[in-house]
Formats: sequence, C-alpha cells, structure tokens
Amino acid sequence: MRGVSRQEFVAEGVSTVPRGQTAANRTMSAVPDGKKLVRSPSGLRMVPENGAFNSPFSLDEPQWVPDKECPRCMQCDTKFDFIRRKHHCRRCGRCFCDKCCSKKVPLPRMCFVDPVRQCAECSLASQKEMEFYDKQLRVLLGGGTFVVTLGTSEKSETMTCRLSNNHRYMFLDGESHFEVELSRISSMQILTDGSSPGENDIHTYTSLLDSQYISEGGVSRASGMQLHYKPMGCQDGQQLHMEAADDKKAASLWLAAMHKAAKLLYEARDQ
Repeated sequence: MRGVSRQEFVAEGVSTVPRGQTAANRTMSAVPDGKKLVRSPSGLRMVPENGAFNSPFSLDEPQWVPDKECPRCMQCDTKFDFIRRKHHCRRCGRCFCDKCCSKKVPLPRMCFVDPVRQCAECSLASQKEMEFYDKQLRVLLGGGTFVVTLGTSEKSETMTCRLSNNHRYMFLDGESHFEVELSRISSMQILTDGSSPGENDIHTYTSLLDSQYISEGGVSRASGMQLHYKPMGCQDGQQLHMEAADDKKAASLWLAAMHKAAKLLYEARDQ
C-alpha cells in the first residue's frame, strides 16, 4: 500500500501536526504535565499539578467510612476496643482489624509513593494490576510500528504508535502526526493472525465507556487493531485500522498490552 500525505490525512477529518512542530503549538496533549507531592490521610501521593492530566487508569481516593459507623471489623466482625484497633483500607475506605487489613501493597492507580495498607480483597486486586504497571505500561509507552488506515480509505501510512506519558492519548507519528484520546474511544477490536472484523477470534471491547458487553476469544498472536472514536470537535465517529508493520513481534506485544489497558479501563468504570 502506498504512503499517504499529511493533506490526505487531513481530508479524512483527523487533526494532524507537521513533524518538528513545537509542543506549544500542538494540542493540549503536548502541554507539560508536572507533578506535585501531596499528603492525604492515606499517605504521600505524587499527582499531576493539573487534575485534567490524571491518567485514565487512575482511581480516586475513597472516602473513609467514619469511625463512629464501624464499631466492628467489616470482614470478621471483631469488635474494636483499646487493644483491637481499627484500620482503613486505602483502596476501598472500609474499616478492618489489623488481621484483616495487615498487608501493605503498592497502589500506583492512586499515585501513592509507598506501599499502603489494604484489605485482603483489595490487596489481591492491586497485586494483579502491578503486572500491567511493571510490564504492559512500559511496552505501551515504548511504542510499536503499524500500517495505519483511516476510515474506509485505501490510503495508508507507516506510523509509530505509543501511549503518551500521562496515558491519556495514543500518539501516531509518521510523515504526519495525530493523536487519539483514550476517553473518546467507543469501541476497540484487537485482531489476531488470520482474522478480520466480525470473526470469532477477535478480542473485542465494545463501547468502553457505555456498553456492558465484553467478549474474548482465541489465543493467536495479535496482528492489528481496529477502533472507533470521536475526534475532538467532531460529531461523527472515526474509524482507525492498524496492522503490524515490519517488526511484528514488537507490534504484537504492544497490541497485547493495549488489550490489557482496554480491559483495565472498562473495569474501572465500576470502581
């Protein structure tokens, strides 16, 4: 497939930025997002100076259950007294005795600097998420190379796709540059070897923000991604199709990490 010029991408309705343009002239996604150290009842947190730059993977600190409303452990029902002190789980905010809330586990989704006290259920969830932060997130920030097609066009461009440092955007860079805000993605399909949209072995996260439907299937290597989103300022949705370019192994790892990220975003709606 032949390459596509910046003008052709603009014709498809996607905001692009010429290569080499300064960050000051680009979109809000390129504005530096500094961080600050804050102290909360739960511990020290390193958070963005501007709340608008919060990672979409982050969770808000919970409101602690007031002490007067929890005379007993909310797990084992042990009555609190001078010996049995109450402790709040930093992830769910509920009250527990020391035995039921003894583990201190990293909680990057709430930006804590140090491991914090969590109940058994929450600590398990946090430990499972650490794989995403330790492995998949690094892969997403590093990027992969894909052949990108917009809409139903036959034009395509080889581009490097990576997640922005604040995790809010997908940056696509080639001869042109454009970006997709994760919160504006309505559906995503991770395509596997030999599959095309509509077949059974597509990993699908439909309507990440609204839908209740998730289906997963197949164990083949991820080979591409198709998603629908609404560009900023546009009423109509846009389709984006990506296929692994030369380094298919690196692209497959990036797509698998994106699959994990989509699942995390979907599940975070109810947390």
